[in-house]
Amino acid sequence: MEPLLIVLLIFIAICLFDSLFIVNSQTAAIIERLGKYHVTAHEGLNFKLPFLDRIVIRRNLKIVQQDIEVETKTRDNVFVRTKVSVQYQIIRDKVHDSYYRLSDPIAQIESYIFDVVRSEIPKLSLDDVFVSKDTVALAVKESLEESMDDFGFMIIKTLITDIDPDEKVKQSMNEINAAERLRDAAMAKAEAEKIGIVMQAEAHAESKRLQGLGMANQRKEIASGLKASIEDLKQSGINNEEVLTILLITQHYDALEAMSKNSHSNTIMVPYSSSNVTGMRDQIQEAILTSVNSVKESQHR
Repeated sequence: MEPLLIVLLIFIAICLFDSLFIVNSQTAAIIERLGKYHVTAHEGLNFKLPFLDRIVIRRNLKIVQQDIEVETKTRDNVFVRTKVSVQYQIIRDKVHDSYYRLSDPIAQIESYIFDVVRSEIPKLSLDDVFVSKDTVALAVKESLEESMDDFGFMIIKTLITDIDPDEKVKQSMNEINAAERLRDAAMAKAEAEKIGIVMQAEAHAESKRLQGLGMANQRKEIASGLKASIEDLKQSGINNEEVLTILLITQHYDALEAMSKNSHSNTIMVPYSSSNVTGMRDQIQEAILTSVNSVKESQHR
């Protein structure tokens, strides 16, 4: 009896060991009974019939990322290598479909991606591919969602992570960008020089305006001073001719004094006489009288 009891205990232990199993988190176990799908077991302690049920496969329910590189041609006949990243996971309620209906999900996903990318990118120029990469990624996602849902896969996200044209094309694009930057820099420099020239011209014009205003004010004050001097001389009993002579002699010696103070002057003084001032006075009076008579004659006409 003892050997039979030992055998029985061993058999019971084997049955218990074979009937109880643990499924980890984010994992599902597919159970077959006599070769036919029976049930999907999820995380925790599970039970199956010993010798009749068996665990066919344990499926990972975590999000998986697959990177796929596609080479195709753009509308302007530039070959580019496009890297597409797809994030997907098995739907919890469709674990059996992901196993029994699709033998190679990665190959299936690659086929759809190749089909969509090679139908979308040839519609775009190279520049538009870089701008519209999100549009291409969305088209890939919509195509995968529609087809892979039936096989028990959920598409979480699709990304265009890299667009790599031919090396010669990249070099030419860099040269174009460099030329554009040099052109912009030259235009900015020319604009700055233009602004500088305009500002200098405006400053010069303003300087001349202020200088003219100062000279006008100076002459106005000189005229006022001369007027006051003439009135003072007249009050002392001096006639107009003598007043004009005195003013001319005064201005004459002031001019000589100013010339003598200028160390850079190259003026050569020739013999002269201050009596020439009287002749200058007569010429000024004659010119004034002539101009006054001309004005009167034109008014009479």
